[in-house]
Amino acid sequence: MTQNPFTAMFTAQRTAIEQSQQLTHDALEAQKTSFGAFVDAVESSSSAVETNAEFTKGAVVAYFDAVEASMPEDGVDLEEFRAQFEENVDAMTDAQQESISAVAEALHESEAAYDEFSASYADVVDTSFDAMLEAHEQAEENVSAVTENVDSVAEEFDVSA
Repeated sequence: MTQNPFTAMFTAQRTAIEQSQQLTHDALEAQKTSFGAFVDAVESSSSAVETNAEFTKGAVVAYFDAVEASMPEDGVDLEEFRAQFEENVDAMTDAQQESISAVAEALHESEAAYDEFSASYADVVDTSFDAMLEAHEQAEENVSAVTENVDSVAEEFDVSA
């Protein structure tokens, strides 16, 4: 019995289908990873805000110190300006931290929703690919049966007569 000439074609098709399924899973995983990295980046910006606020306070305090040092002893008292400035920087920093926290919380919720979506989508993908592979296997069996029937009819048919 000769080998079915369609075997290689069906094997190549099945391999392509399986690779497409794997690529779909890889793409979902890559999106989940990038989503997580984005959440981490937003959360880490919180420390940058704090560092920036401390740097700004330090620079302005140094400025006030320099101004006070250059003024006569009975000159303007800058303590009120210092206090107001530090209060404003603290309020701004708190507002930024609250905003970052709100964004991070929303991103965590979105990440959880995406995780649920991607798990459901992966299940649908797997079910669809499984059905496709079953149909593909059935088509291969049908082609193989037809090929065998044609081969057996061809063997029975004597062309030399």
